[in-house]
Amino acid sequence: MTTAIADINKNLLEKVSTGNERAFRELFRQYADVLHNYIHHLTKSHEMAEEVVQDIFLQIWTCRELLANVRNFRNYLFVISRNHALNVLKKALREKKRQQEWEISNTTQLHSEQAPDLEPHLSLIEEAILQLPPQQQKVWVMSRRQGLKYREIAEKTGLSRETVKKYLQHATHAITQHVTSRMDLLLLSLLVAHRL
Repeated sequence: MTTAIADINKNLLEKVSTGNERAFRELFRQYADVLHNYIHHLTKSHEMAEEVVQDIFLQIWTCRELLANVRNFRNYLFVISRNHALNVLKKALREKKRQQEWEISNTTQLHSEQAPDLEPHLSLIEEAILQLPPQQQKVWVMSRRQGLKYREIAEKTGLSRETVKKYLQHATHAITQHVTSRMDLLLLSLLVAHRL
């Protein structure tokens, strides 16, 4: 890195560290794309790369006072991004493993003669899906059941990727609320059924 570029970066970092939003936007403009490409290379996922870039720049803004002491911002940025990306990957793998274990466990229970009837649980989810607004329902089904990515759903529906992402978040939240609000009744009915 030449001295001139280093001085420009140092000046920019100092401005960001004092809360200068214009300087922060310039910092984001300079590094967001290259960082996105680096994270995408690590994760093989555009969605995950976008989330990591957003998280990292949010972290940088939140802890901006520390930037004045950073000597090589590029190295600093790539190290914290790599660590964050690895943590996100580990979390995603743990969630995938839990999901697979849950599916195996429930499949086994459904096929066991002694297992209580879990149809109410499954129908609760179906009921929640049917209560979603049509577009949210369509996006949720395409993502969770057909395994399509945000970009693919956006192309098929004519929605933007951001809209697809928001619809999916709202739909997942609504389904979770619907199921958990009725879970006490379901557990009670399963306990009663098991005792009978």
